[in-house]
Amino acid sequence: MNFKSLLLLLLYLITSFSVFSQERQTILLTDNWKFQKGSNDQAFQKQFNDSKWETVTVPHDWAIKGPFDKNIDIQEVTIAQDGMYKPAALTGRSGALPYVGEAWYRNTFLTSGFDDTKKAIILFDGAMSEPQVYINGKKVGEWNFGYNYFYFDISKYITANAENTIAVHLSNLPLSSRWYPGAGLYRNVKVIIKNKNSVDQWGTFVTTPFISDNLAKVNIKTKVSGKNLTLVTKIVNTNGQEVASQKTTQIFNQEFEQNIPVQNPKLWELDAPYLYTAISEIYKDNQLQDRYSTRFGIRSINYEAHKGFSLNGNITKFKGVCLHHDLGPLGTAVNKSALKRQLRILKDMGANAIRSSHNMPSIEQLELCDEMGFLFLAESFDEWAEPKVENGYNRFFKTDVEKDIVNLVHATRNHPCIVMWSAGNEVPDQFGSEGAKRAKMIQDIFHREDPTRPVTVGMDQVTATMASGFGALLDIPGLNYRTYLYEEAYEKFPQGLILGSETASTVSSRGIYKFPVKEAQMKLYDDFQSSSYDLEYCSWSNTPDVDAVLQDTHDWVIGEFVWTGFDYLGEPTPYYKEWPSRSSYFGMIDLAGLPKDRYYHYRSRWNTNDETLHILPHWNWEGQEGDTIPVFVYTNYNAAELFLNGKSLGVQTKNDSTALTRYRLMWMDVIYEPGELKVIALDDAGNPVAEKRIQTSGEPYALKLETDRLELQANGNDLAYVTVSVVDKNGIECPTATNQLNFKVSGTGSFRAVCNGDATSLEMFHIPTMKLFSGKLVVTVQSTDKIGNMTLTVTGNGLKTAKIDIQSKK
Repeated sequence: MNFKSLLLLLLYLITSFSVFSQERQTILLTDNWKFQKGSNDQAFQKQFNDSKWETVTVPHDWAIKGPFDKNIDIQEVTIAQDGMYKPAALTGRSGALPYVGEAWYRNTFLTSGFDDTKKAIILFDGAMSEPQVYINGKKVGEWNFGYNYFYFDISKYITANAENTIAVHLSNLPLSSRWYPGAGLYRNVKVIIKNKNSVDQWGTFVTTPFISDNLAKVNIKTKVSGKNLTLVTKIVNTNGQEVASQKTTQIFNQEFEQNIPVQNPKLWELDAPYLYTAISEIYKDNQLQDRYSTRFGIRSINYEAHKGFSLNGNITKFKGVCLHHDLGPLGTAVNKSALKRQLRILKDMGANAIRSSHNMPSIEQLELCDEMGFLFLAESFDEWAEPKVENGYNRFFKTDVEKDIVNLVHATRNHPCIVMWSAGNEVPDQFGSEGAKRAKMIQDIFHREDPTRPVTVGMDQVTATMASGFGALLDIPGLNYRTYLYEEAYEKFPQGLILGSETASTVSSRGIYKFPVKEAQMKLYDDFQSSSYDLEYCSWSNTPDVDAVLQDTHDWVIGEFVWTGFDYLGEPTPYYKEWPSRSSYFGMIDLAGLPKDRYYHYRSRWNTNDETLHILPHWNWEGQEGDTIPVFVYTNYNAAELFLNGKSLGVQTKNDSTALTRYRLMWMDVIYEPGELKVIALDDAGNPVAEKRIQTSGEPYALKLETDRLELQANGNDLAYVTVSVVDKNGIECPTATNQLNFKVSGTGSFRAVCNGDATSLEMFHIPTMKLFSGKLVVTVQSTDKIGNMTLTVTGNGLKTAKIDIQSKK
């Protein structure tokens, strides 16, 4: 190396070290984790030999690869809401997947540039569950709640400029969950190295207390470590342009407070969710010590008695869904691409709100809701002191409830999408004065940590909470079901508002239709499926139409969160006593991400921008010629005419005589004959405005592939979802096909998972073969870190092979 090159290298190293010394370094620990399930009393040691352990990528769910087994986590419980009076052995309640047990994860990380002027923390976005964390053989801390975000200062445990070892022990007990909780390091793990003079972890709190057309006041509280510091805060817009800044040296109790004016602010709206970034720079003696970014939105929220919730001064109903945290065939390992697909599907349905059920959401989900314009109800617990399951959160409530709430609020409070906190869901503590005291104590913690948002609880024991004062003390009374008590609760509770914190619990299986067509509670069939006519529900719930009437006729009913947006693993009501049945039937969308008929019921009401015209059932009823097959239509139009093989079966018009006829067009006496069923939607003047056809198909002949994305990022975790259907020789989809299919991905991608949406299927998601269910399934294809083309090939005996190409780009 010549002198000039050496000099350039030295200058580069000096410059690099200077920049590093001033700014924080974040190490995302994703690759090269070593994993082994089972107990091991030596695995915490730095020099432990883990070379024979499995190598995995984090986020990781150790249980999702199964196998399904009905003997896993059998729960002997009594579900009072279901009318059970004695314990029964429930199978599949937590997914029938092997999440129970202990496991270890190990990895290493480098600490380049670390010295006595620095501090290091390790941050977990969630670990299922009861993690114990070791650095270089020394225990640095533990946390109990598997859904919570937490961190430890590891400065005194790491070795500077060396390779450091992290070991994490996890333990999942049986009888610890009512649904599939997942297992492992299922959310991200980071090591953050920064100066001791720096912004604390989750140290900023951004609010927008004043907003007008030409000015917004942005209040920023910034917690820091160090003395004699100066804070410079710059606010930049989406294009990275600085729109405001402020410098201050005034500090109280290690916290700066600034009020920064932003001229002509762009508001965070559902249809235009504009986001700003606050860049906090910490200086000491004019030397930059730390730079920390906080993304936020300028928006106002208000809850007004008898009127409802408003966003930026506009009354807005919550058109929400409840979501558990699993991603279907991917399990609980968080994946932003999968979450974004869920939200795209919900956005098309017209949903504008998400409730994280029944625990704390992932950071990635909140980031996407900020970006895509969803309101968010962030929930905290499914249990308080009184248990629902033996080894649930009740074990930790007394010691952990405050610190868990503090971490929830501090980690997520700058997300503009969050407009309400939920302190709990159907907690057994709803009865009596002791429960009311707990509710007040928890709500007070939320208020102390965040005075800007109200608190609710999803209450199912509404009569008890009216008697005890529990419901009256909450900011927002949330009713889970109990539609027959809405009027009484509105009169008795002082808030002047009712939130449908959980509604409907209608059950259905995509593409499965049962006869006769009539409303039924907890209806069971020999095939362990539920009818997709959307008239079957649980003993505590109702059809969607009952909630829709309340939402549409009362201003004081401020919205609903439907149980659920997507099917989820576990809780296979009403078939929790039957096997095989290992996932839910509640979703508007099935476990594969395919819309059920009920999706279009909600879309016809909620999506006010796009046309909805949907017919059910399918029209393949061989052997039932001459039988009565009722036909339903979901549409945003008020009337439609139905035709069978060209013959009019009459016009139906929505009317208020019943809840059902208000939202559905129903032809109850259609006599089946094969051929074509056509519906023509009519405007208010009776003119045709839209048309939809379905046809009887012939025998399965070929495969049809449709992908939600033709381009992926070459980052190793981007996903495309390919819907696979079977068609006859005329290209008509075969809605009852159950062919076994096989999948292969070549090129710059890999096969990740497959799912058909059948709650009774015991085929594993990670094996590249599966049967169709109701004529469809979905294959998930994952990118690698290489650019280029990937090809999914799908084959099935007696069917024409199909292929689809997807590009991977940087």
